[in-house]
Amino acid sequence: QVQLVESGGGSVQAGGSLRLSCEASGLTFNQYCMAWFRQAPGKEREGVARVNNIATTLYADSVKGRFTISRDNGKTTLYLQMNSLKPEDTAMYYCAAQRCVAGRPLQSYEYKNWGQGTQVTVSS
Repeated sequence: QVQLVESGGGSVQAGGSLRLSCEASGLTFNQYCMAWFRQAPGKEREGVARVNNIATTLYADSVKGRFTISRDNGKTTLYLQMNSLKPEDTAMYYCAAQRCVAGRPLQSYEYKNWGQGTQVTVSS
């Protein structure tokens, strides 16, 4: 079955950077759409960034220009480079995967494979 293992979270001060990684196994990685979601305490889960199987990316408005999603198909790994971090970026960050559908981006609810999450805490 699909396994997703996140790493790279931690505590940083505002303005700092972190790089999250998600190692995937049990799937044909280059056929899957990949995404990062986050959930802060008391808030709904939100999509942060997505990348499809041809490396087309989408970002939430709140992270555009600060975060960069990328994938390494050879290493079956997804990344999220987070720069200029803000306290409001504090959340548990989850990696998600789902086989891509030709011709359209996946909706959040369509992602069926999830990692356990990695905590990101940004202090002011």
